[in-house]
Amino acid sequence: MSTIKGLDSWAVDLKDVGAIYPFQGSEVIMVVIAVALWIGWHIWQFKHEASEIEEEIRSHSKENVEHNVDRY
Repeated sequence: MSTIKGLDSWAVDLKDVGAIYPFQGSEVIMVVIAVALWIGWHIWQFKHEASEIEEEIRSHSKENVEHNVDRY
């Protein structure tokens, strides 16, 4: 079974066949897009976690902390 028209056997010189998989030649573009998305995700993740930490810090008032320390 072949996905390339006119090719019945893989026992040929592939340079004469041409493209043997889709999007041939766009690997560099796909890698650049993947790396940009990966870095963007990390930046978003850092900002999101920092905002969660800041929210946790703000939720603890000085009086609440002193009360909990005095309680023990």
